[in-house]
Amino acid sequence: MPAVAAPSQRLFSSPEDAVKALAEAVNAKDNTGLDQIFGPSGKDLRSGDEVQDAIESVEFAKYLAQKSDLIKENDSKVILHIGNENWPFPVPIVKYNDKWFFDTEAGKEEVLNRRIGEDELTAILVCRAYVKAQREYVLKDWDGDGIFAYAQKLRSDAGRRNGLFWRSARGEALSPLGELVAQAWHEGYKKNRVVFKEAEPSPFHGYYFKILTRQGKNVPGGSYSYIINGNMVGGFAMVAFPSNWSKSGVMTFVVNQQGKVYEKNFGPDTATMAQKMTSYNPDKTWTPVKE
Repeated sequence: MPAVAAPSQRLFSSPEDAVKALAEAVNAKDNTGLDQIFGPSGKDLRSGDEVQDAIESVEFAKYLAQKSDLIKENDSKVILHIGNENWPFPVPIVKYNDKWFFDTEAGKEEVLNRRIGEDELTAILVCRAYVKAQREYVLKDWDGDGIFAYAQKLRSDAGRRNGLFWRSARGEALSPLGELVAQAWHEGYKKNRVVFKEAEPSPFHGYYFKILTRQGKNVPGGSYSYIINGNMVGGFAMVAFPSNWSKSGVMTFVVNQQGKVYEKNFGPDTATMAQKMTSYNPDKTWTPVKE
């Protein structure tokens, strides 16, 4: 059965016209224009993370400006290749009733698969960076109480060093999570949002991150709190979960002081399950992530 454009989707007289319109909308950051080009399914191409979507748009515009070719598959279907490496855009341009349009439904799954893979890899890297940061943090008594403890926050309160990140003075060494936050700022996460702040979370590459302060019965040593007399000295853990399940990520990840990352797909209930999670407690339904 031939592909048919959605009723509200924009049609073009040629594939070249379709690409020209796409380039104009991307360069103008015209989301309304993009919605008309891709139709109702176009919203599924976005992650829901405003910064990540902006990054992807800039990258796409850059590759489109470098080079664009239309590769004919048959008389009614062409594939747009962009960039110096001839990257094939997953959404084909197809013909129906002498008009051309972007067949968003045909390419949507591949777009999502690519993004999800990249987002999940970033989440795993953040989990590992968290372990490294906690191991660095515990080496110093940051509040002067004589106790070497792990941080209970990802981001420090103003004027304090009770989290893994704080603003370092000029010439001062970066905080344990400083390099990762600096990378996030460079990518655009600094404007209008605060990354890695649990009280007012904003997604980073489509994922939320939350410190866990307990472990459960499935973990060696049994169930107990990492916090003793207000200090987190018994261990540390974190959960990373997608901000928009099936669009920005699928897997939820957990890690503790042992450094082994585990993953599990909670399905559509991901946000609810992860937000309720307070303990690091992977059972046999969780799978170790390959190193």
